[in-house]
Amino acid sequence: MSIILTSVAETVTVYAQVGNPTPEAPPLADKIMQMVQYVTWFAMLSGILAITVAGGKLAWEKITGSAMESPKMIAGAMIGGVVATSGGTIMNAILNR
Repeated sequence: MSIILTSVAETVTVYAQVGNPTPEAPPLADKIMQMVQYVTWFAMLSGILAITVAGGKLAWEKITGSAMESPKMIAGAMIGGVVATSGGTIMNAILNR
């Protein structure tokens, strides 16, 4: 019985001497972050372009007197912008539970 206790005590002593490892970034983390930044930039640019095109179409429909379809486009672009910009926050909330 004393052999088992001695073995357990030595194991605890060995584990107590293991240092706390410092965190480090995974391989290619900087490239992945750069890609995410490019995708975010593209999403913002697409949203701005969609709202600009829909605004131009709204003006054209107003001038020509045709059917008003562009308010749906503007609303869709704004809702898409909200989803695109809040995507990171939503994912952080889901992953960090």
